[in-house]
This record gives sequence, C-alpha cells and structure tokens, in this order.
Amino acid sequence: MDTNPSDKPLSAKNSTRAGNYFISNYPPFSFWSEDQAVEVEIALNSEPDPNTKLGVYHHIPFCRKRCHFCYFRVYTDKNANQIQNYLDGTMVEMKAIAQRPLFQGRKPHFIYFGGGTPSYLSSKQLHSLTDQMKAILPWDEAEEVAFEGEPGTLNEMKLAAIKDVGVTRLSLGIENFNDHLLEINGRAHRAPEVYKAYERARELNFDQLNIDLIAGMLEETEENWQFNIEETIKLMPDSVTIYQMEIPYNTAIYKEMKSGGQLVAPVADWETKRRWVKEAFAALESAGYTISSGYTAVKDPDRTKFIYRDELWSGADLLGLGVASFSHAAGVHYQNTTEIDPYLEKVEAGELPIKRAFRTSEEERMIREFILQMKLGHVKLGYFSEKFGVNMEERFAEQLAGLTEEGLLEVKNSEVLLNRDGLLCLDNLLHDFFLKEHRTSKIV
Repeated sequence: MDTNPSDKPLSAKNSTRAGNYFISNYPPFSFWSEDQAVEVEIALNSEPDPNTKLGVYHHIPFCRKRCHFCYFRVYTDKNANQIQNYLDGTMVEMKAIAQRPLFQGRKPHFIYFGGGTPSYLSSKQLHSLTDQMKAILPWDEAEEVAFEGEPGTLNEMKLAAIKDVGVTRLSLGIENFNDHLLEINGRAHRAPEVYKAYERARELNFDQLNIDLIAGMLEETEENWQFNIEETIKLMPDSVTIYQMEIPYNTAIYKEMKSGGQLVAPVADWETKRRWVKEAFAALESAGYTISSGYTAVKDPDRTKFIYRDELWSGADLLGLGVASFSHAAGVHYQNTTEIDPYLEKVEAGELPIKRAFRTSEEERMIREFILQMKLGHVKLGYFSEKFGVNMEERFAEQLAGLTEEGLLEVKNSEVLLNRDGLLCLDNLLHDFFLKEHRTSKIV
C-alpha cells in the first residue's frame, strides 16, 4: 500500500502524518504491469547469484470466513476436491520453475505458508503437500519454516501435523481476545479457541510461537485494548506482532462505507491506533520483551528471529507459489494471476501464471532494501556502501535531516535509528525515500 500524491518529501509537510498504509515492497505495485511479464522469463533463465539466498512462499487462499477487513485473495466456498486441485496445481508450478536455471539445484533458506488460512488444510493435505515440496526443493538446509494458523482450525491432530512437517515458526492470527469484536469484524474463531490452540501449541514446543494482534478493530475500546495487552502478557509468546487496522478499498468494511455514503472508516483514528500500539509495546517492554521492528516485540532477541522477513528485506530471491502470490527473481518482481481458475488453467497448460511484473534497477533495489530495513527501527549504512557502493547518508541527506527535525529518527555512528514515534508512523514516512516518479495516490 503506497502513496504520497505530492512531489515534496513528507517531512516538509504536516508532521501529523495521517494514514499509515502498510508498505510491503518497492517500487509500488501500481507500477507493475502485464507488459513486463516477459522480464520474468529472462530472470528465470539467468544464473543465480551465489550470495543471494532463496525462499519459498506458498499461498493457501482458503478460509472458513472472510474477515470484514481482509484485502487478500481468499475463498470460502471451495470443497475438498477443489482445494486438492489447487494444491496439485501449485506443485505443477513449483516443478516447472524449479527446473529453470535461476532455481535449479538451489535449496531454500526459508519457507513460508501464508494465506488465507494454511491451517485450513487437513493433516493429510499438509503431509502430502510438504512431502512434494521437499522432493522438488529439499528443505534440509532451511533455517526457518513459518506457518500461519487460525485458532479455530488448530485441534490436536492439526497442530501435530504442522509440527511433524517441519514448521519452526507458528503464527496464530488471534487479532483480539474479545468474542464480540471477533464476531463483528468477521473473524471465524472465538476466544476459547484461542486459549486452547495456544496451550496445545505450547505443549508441542515449536521453536517459535508468535501471536498477531490488530489495534483499532471495529468497536475497539480503551478498556478492551488494555485487556488484550494483559492477556498477551499472560500468555508470554515468543513474539508478538501488532498491526494497525487498515480499510483498503477492497474490504467489506470499505464497500459498506461507500454504499452508505460514509467518508470516514468506522474504526479508531490513526492517532488512537498509534497510541494503542505504543502502549502495548511499552507494556511488553516492561514484561521483558524487546521491540525488534515497527510491528514486532520478541521475548528473547538472541533466540527469536524472523528469517523470512529479514532475508526478504536484504534482497533474497523468493519463489511465490499459488494464486496472487508474489515473487522476487534476480531483480524482477512479479505477481501471479489473481483468480484461481485462470491460475490453474495456465499452470496446467505449462504457462507461467503471471499477472504483472517489474524489473528493478540497481537504484530501485537499493531503495527497496533501505525502506524495508527501516521497518526494523535501525539501518546500518555500511551495509549499503558495501553492497551498492552508495553513501546513504549523503544520498538521502535531505530526507534524513527532515525526519530528524521532526523528531522521528537520528543518524548516529553510521546507523539510522528510529525512535518509538517514528516506528508508529513508519509506513507513512517511508514515502520520503521514494523516487519522484513513484510518489502516487494509488494504493494498489
């Protein structure tokens, strides 16, 4: 989600920085195009950089219900046969791409199962899918296998299967501990399922157990948010990820707003959401946690890592499998076809299921890594001088000076250090570092 309609750096404008849509890549998706799909073929047929690590992302687009705030490609109406056909299709895609020069013979350093709801799959489907994936690109050297789970789908048998296939990082999409809020926001699970799933997962001793929360859901209150913080600290997960509620144009909440003529989303404003996140992080720090990014607190930073995030933000290649998934291949970004039937038709016909792509320049790759690493709250400038041959303190002197004046960061000992206020409006301030041609009002 990217956007700044002005050519001026945001630091020269109102410092309230309203809005905070999540930035996950650069250049913005609105600049990717079907015309550049040919670049994917060129990238896949190139030789790999031996210093670039490889990851695999598998998109499981199935859910019990569609959350009212969800803007991902998900389906709630597929039967077991349709789901199996989809999984088979992803393996056809994986086999074809794994044979290309860029990926041939490489072993993934990290694996990620996202959604949708990966834990929607049956235990049998999980075993079959992962066995096939391991046969195509062996996992024996993977440092992390991450998996998203919805609490209501995580019975004892399912959790045992998730652990058995090799998952090291299990992330529970809790979002809130209040049944009423879960219901009106469209979540499929309820609080009792949260506690059962968490207890069962703890008993299985996953290397890392993360829980997700969302600040500012429909009808969130001061009292209930404090309750969420207290319950999280009682559970003491290895890591906690907190997002601020967004209402993009393709969510059920936005569509309801438009039909009723509303201009303001019926959720907490940005100032309130940021304060709630700030309060949560302060409480977590008091409980012994360390803030490891603009969204995450970890109990033990020496042991608890998020390899998928850290490697992606340092330029790793990523093979994205499935409908609407994103990949990064030798400097080319691309996204798969965004509807399930056309996706399956393409892979079964032996075609690459590409919707849009973008070949990045070295400067764009440098900016991408810089703004994504800013999300960690600290950026070592020596990394960029060594990798790209650029003095980032000089390259972004105006932007860094402006944000320093706003009181959001400081540059010290060749490192950019964001403070808590900077982290809370992080995705907004990152626009300051976009190239002029990439500052746009579109959020797609």
